[in-house]
Amino acid sequence: MLRMRYFILFLKKTLRFVLKPLSFLPALCVMYMIFSFSAQDGVSSSMLSLKVSQTLVSAADTLFDRNWPADRQAQIVKQVHPLVRKAGHVTEYFILAVTVSFPLYVYGVRGWLLVVLAGIFCTGFAGLDEYHQSFVAGRGPSVRDVFIDCIGIYPGIFLVRILGFIGRKTVFAPLSLRRGR
Repeated sequence: MLRMRYFILFLKKTLRFVLKPLSFLPALCVMYMIFSFSAQDGVSSSMLSLKVSQTLVSAADTLFDRNWPADRQAQIVKQVHPLVRKAGHVTEYFILAVTVSFPLYVYGVRGWLLVVLAGIFCTGFAGLDEYHQSFVAGRGPSVRDVFIDCIGIYPGIFLVRILGFIGRKTVFAPLSLRRGR
């Protein structure tokens, strides 16, 4: 019985030693993805989001059985395209916020400190990303885009706070190294 307890403690400590540093990898991958999107010239970026807009309109046409003619679909794509571009900002920074907040949470940063640290980091990255765009042909920095990015950042941080709290109190409670936690 005592050997089993030591084995479980050894296993917990080993997993923490190995897995905790790896928790930063998703954030690094997402930051690379955002940097890559920002490195596209203005035409390539616009064409990519236009293709997404066309796919969404086509899917909506099929899903809701609207049978829109091609000119009507083109008109809807033109209306939806700016929203798709901004939704892309919100989505990518939501994912960044989750992937940045999670490792901080794993390392014990909780509560409002998590919101402040992850928020400053993600907002700062958004600002640097916009600055980076000033060096790309056909692109330019936009303070408004940083604010749009923040629409995705803070819900992502709060999602990690909520899921982390629930998981810590339920699923991961048996894995805790401390008694009575």
